Formats: sequence, C-alpha cells, structure tokens
Amino acid sequence: MPIDPIEFVRKHGVVLESAKGPVPNLADAVAGSPIHGNWWNHPAGKQIFRATRLVRDSEQVLVCRLVSDKVTYVDQQLWPAVVRLSKYFKRESLDAIREEHTSAGEHQIKTVLFPKWVPLQTRHRAKTLSEEEATRQIGPWAASLITD
Repeated sequence: MPIDPIEFVRKHGVVLESAKGPVPNLADAVAGSPIHGNWWNHPAGKQIFRATRLVRDSEQVLVCRLVSDKVTYVDQQLWPAVVRLSKYFKRESLDAIREEHTSAGEHQIKTVLFPKWVPLQTRHRAKTLSEEEATRQIGPWAASLITD
C-alpha cells in the first residue's frame, strides 16, 4: 500500500472514504489520482478496500457520515472539536458506524448513537474549546455550517 491510511486520516483530520467533497478522500489517495466512477472497478480497488478496512477497524478514527452524509473518517484528535460543534450537525451524522465480524465471517454494520460513543475525556476537552477554535481545528469546510 503506497500510503498509510491511518496516517493519512491523522494528517488531514477529516477524510471522506471515497466520495468527492470539501475534504480529501482515502480512495483517491490510495489510487494516487482522482478516481472516476466506482473505485471497486479501479486497478487499485483491492488496496483501497484494505485501506478502508484498516481505518474502519481503528479505535483512533470515528467513522460516521459527517460530511455531506457520506462515510467520513475523523481522527481522534478532532473528536473534541466535533463534539463542541455538534449542535451544527445533523445528530445522525455524528452516529458512529461500526463494522463487526459475525461468527459466519460476514460483516455487519452497527450504529452507536451520538453521544454514546464519545469518551468522557473527549466531552471534557470539548467544553474547553470555543466554537471558533473548534471550527479552525476541523477545517474551512465546517465554517459554512456555523451561523450566528
């Protein structure tokens, strides 16, 4: 794999799994260039799949639908900022998507409702952030969500 997918999420903070949007996406990063059409058909499709599973399995990454209702990865460092700005997001966009492996070897999607997935330390840290600082941390795409 040409990139470390966890490091890619850490570097960018908020990353789309494969959709196009205001933040980078992992599928394009793994492929090395923008993908046109379905990434499953791309020559790097297997590498993209492995990268997405590594990120989805990481306890340091929130998998949710934060950006444009698309599968989004949020690095743990930004969880306090996301919690601080939660009133500006649709509640269901903050629900954690968890993939569990059944005994039959299948994948099953489970949803952990917001704020149940939020660690206590993250909640405390969120209270110390101003909205401005939280917005700065998350990035320019979030600024348009914040209204007075």
